[in-house]
Amino acid sequence: MEIEAEALAVERGGRIVVTNISFWLGAGEALAITGPNGAGKSSLLRALAGLLPFAGGAIRTDPERERLAELCHYVGHADALKPSLTIFENLEFWAALLAGTEIEKRPDKIEAALAKLGLARIADLPCAYLSAGQRRRAALARLAAIERPLWLLDEPSTALDAASQAALGEMMKSHLSSGGMIIAATHAPLPVPARELALGLTQ
Repeated sequence: MEIEAEALAVERGGRIVVTNISFWLGAGEALAITGPNGAGKSSLLRALAGLLPFAGGAIRTDPERERLAELCHYVGHADALKPSLTIFENLEFWAALLAGTEIEKRPDKIEAALAKLGLARIADLPCAYLSAGQRRRAALARLAAIERPLWLLDEPSTALDAASQAALGEMMKSHLSSGGMIIAATHAPLPVPARELALGLTQ
């Protein structure tokens, strides 16, 4: 799979926050979106995920698909976890939403995803009782539970300790080696080779 973006612009709150952004990404490659706070990194990721409209430009995929959002996982600043549900139940919900009934036949994939991020022993704990790092790992477990070719990650290592960062790094390497793609907004170096797309502050 390939993605080509040309002259993208993103509007937020009636103001253009990202403009004239172009990039190309192929299978097995990562792109690090860098820049100061307020440069539009998160807005660009949200637009790629289909959560904000583009104010200009075009995105093409090869093979051609209807919507880029249907090919991606988006993990933003909010962990998107229901506090009253357990870690397993939250992941089960996301798996059913993103993968349909097929996931119901493969609960082992959820268990394996939790194990990769060190959550297996607390899988039955309601998310209301999780620490910030545990919530972040629970959100990232979606990446391993349901296969999608494009990962959109906003500061993926936020709140993670060294061991959890290493586990995420291994997941990212495995995803790229299988032909997946990663676009990450980050202030820190990614644990995988990546091209850089630097954003500057808009006027």
